Amino acid sequence: MSLEIYFRAFSYVTVAVATLTLLLAGGLSAGLAALVLLFMAAAWIFEGTRWQLSERTGLVVVLLSIPLFFLDWHYQQTIGEPAARVGVNALAHLIVFLAVVKLLQVKKDRDWVFLYLISFFEVLLAAGLSFSPTFLASLTLYLLCGLSTIIAFEIQKSRRAIAPSETLLLVPPDSRIFKNSARRKAKGNAEAHRLPLVAVGLLLLIIVLAVPLFLVAPRSGAAALIRGGGGLTNFIGFSDSVTLGEIGTLKRDNAVVMRVRVEDQQPGAQLRWRGVALDEFTGLGWKKSNELRRNEKNADGPGLFRIGTITTEVLNRLTTQTVFLEPIESPVLFLAYRPIAIQGSFLKIWFDDEGAVQTRRRESERVMYKARSDMTQPDPAVLRNDTRQDPANFGRYQQLPPALDPRIRARANAIVANAQARNRYDEAKAIESQLQQDYGYSLEMKAGGPDPLADFLFNVKTGHCEYFSTALAVMLRTRGIPARVVNGFLPGEYNDAADAYTVRQSDAHSWVEVYFPETNSWVTFDATPMAGRTEPVSTGLAARAGKYAEALELIWFQYVVGYDKQEQRSLAAALQGRLIDFRRSLVRMAGAIQETLFLHTRILGLVVFGGALGFMAVLIAKRVRRFGWRRGLRIRPGQDVAARSTILFYERLTALLARRGMERDSHLTPLEFAGSLDFQPALTITQAYNRVRFGRQPLSPAELREIEQTLKQLEGEKEI
Repeated sequence: MSLEIYFRAFSYVTVAVATLTLLLAGGLSAGLAALVLLFMAAAWIFEGTRWQLSERTGLVVVLLSIPLFFLDWHYQQTIGEPAARVGVNALAHLIVFLAVVKLLQVKKDRDWVFLYLISFFEVLLAAGLSFSPTFLASLTLYLLCGLSTIIAFEIQKSRRAIAPSETLLLVPPDSRIFKNSARRKAKGNAEAHRLPLVAVGLLLLIIVLAVPLFLVAPRSGAAALIRGGGGLTNFIGFSDSVTLGEIGTLKRDNAVVMRVRVEDQQPGAQLRWRGVALDEFTGLGWKKSNELRRNEKNADGPGLFRIGTITTEVLNRLTTQTVFLEPIESPVLFLAYRPIAIQGSFLKIWFDDEGAVQTRRRESERVMYKARSDMTQPDPAVLRNDTRQDPANFGRYQQLPPALDPRIRARANAIVANAQARNRYDEAKAIESQLQQDYGYSLEMKAGGPDPLADFLFNVKTGHCEYFSTALAVMLRTRGIPARVVNGFLPGEYNDAADAYTVRQSDAHSWVEVYFPETNSWVTFDATPMAGRTEPVSTGLAARAGKYAEALELIWFQYVVGYDKQEQRSLAAALQGRLIDFRRSLVRMAGAIQETLFLHTRILGLVVFGGALGFMAVLIAKRVRRFGWRRGLRIRPGQDVAARSTILFYERLTALLARRGMERDSHLTPLEFAGSLDFQPALTITQAYNRVRFGRQPLSPAELREIEQTLKQLEGEKEI
């Protein structure tokens, strides 16, 4: 392939990739993108022929296209496009039209540069429309093609020489200048085959240089991830007033609501994503009572919002959830029960005594936030022995509608009597079990009429989770037991590739929470049969590929679009933890090697020890021969003995501290290290060591004995 063909081909490919990027971002329709590619193919065929537009004709067409831009803008408004999309669509159409005109006309260097700028604006417009990892892939491909094109463009400019027709008047055709020109042309054609490798190398270099800057500079306010279009429609069942049966409509839709990554989950804890808790039953549905509305609290932000009380005991059992919530037509934030704190880029949140958390509506935004919850439940034995009276203000949790069918109370009493339940925990379990056994699960809303609950219990006997939770809560209230209905989501399908749960609208669920005054806790009970709580499991190659694509999308949202200071700290902590684990593994490996070689090195140690004794004997003999017996064997018991003893004492101290996990950093002096420990024996021994080692002041025998006693006492204590 010649360099000229290579240059033209990659110029066309660069513009085509930019158009594809705009298509994937939703800026162009598939039909319009296909039409643009068709014109590009025609421009390639007409390149260098008389069918190309002249430069003047191309300029006229561009000027005439400006009014078409306003006509397109008006057309977008007439067909009912959202206001935010009208200008974007019209601008995208204008950009691709200019690209087509420039491709069809005779092109000089400035026209090629104009085409490259047009392609760049297409990618820039796509960046404002899309936050998906698909954009990252198309952007990478565009950078690769763009680098290769720019390199070829510069080589083309630099290798241009005088035209042969002009040179014939001065130089014969067989002269050396023509031979060199032909040689350079052949060399340039050979270089065209290496340009893709050069472009790949430059792209890798750009990525290597850009990644550290990317990790150092977090995006501010990126937790609200804008997405084109509105939120999930028909998202019902999560307001202050819910009609019985609404969640059944929601469960028919399989659209993704959120993805949740869980850390430090407590063993045995029930994982559910709690939305709203409702305390007043009207006979036709549930709503939030006036008393509960008055108790709503708000917290200003942005940053960390504390919802519950954090104690040392609670801190050790918190479960962290990172939630990636899709745009929904509800202000509710979903999280595991007993939330303690929530962190996200919210200006304000509201929470009530039921543990429900809300923020402003966000129909067109993705939201990423972290929540920490205490999911532990009291032991059933403790709950069975709960005989304490309910708080005086808990009457609303025992409220019943005036026209409640008396058969419901009789049915609850009969279930409790047959089960011989003697406490509220066993009563709740008995009614829960009976509903699961005697009734069927169905998404069909067959129960209705003026009293849908009675119709469900005594006529239809099939329904979805809302009917089961309402039946359980109302029956418990007829027994004088405080209960409330909670609407939320089941955990969803676990994606092991993303290490996260994918929660869909079909996972919407309703359950009951019962109050136990002894432990001041609300305990979950779920009367829905297992058929209504079984999570689907996707299998097959397509499902596996979908899981990997979902994992890539989560990484993109968390570490690209939503990468803020909190994520920066989390990433740094994770890397530090990996380094610590790697260091520990190296230490364990070294210990294993040392233990293996220990037996084999004993003989070697004896040989070395014998050699050292022999070497010392030779040194002593030389000293005696040189200074005589008296001077050669003289030992000064004063400063030298004290210095050696103090040094040995300090070495014993540092070994003792190291076993307790306190090691001196290389930049600290012994005295600075001892002073930073707030450990008086260490400071005393270090001061004695400094005095002898550097001040050349001997220690008294009493001081030496005191240091020896201190070290023995410390060595005899149990290590912490």
